[in-house]
Amino acid sequence: MAVPKRKSSRSRKGKRRSHDAIRIPNLSTCPQCTEPKLPHRICPQCGTYRGKVFNEAKDLD
Repeated sequence: MAVPKRKSSRSRKGKRRSHDAIRIPNLSTCPQCTEPKLPHRICPQCGTYRGKVFNEAKDLD
């Protein structure tokens, strides 16, 4: 089993972990219903993408 020969410094460890942070997703607004949605995805509220209806909005009533 491979074992490190020397202790990793705090700065080296931080440089390695610099890309591990959780990022907030970018949100765009739906042009039909103006609700926030992820870009390049079907709107979960109205079910449209680029002006076309792909799935009907589900009523929870």
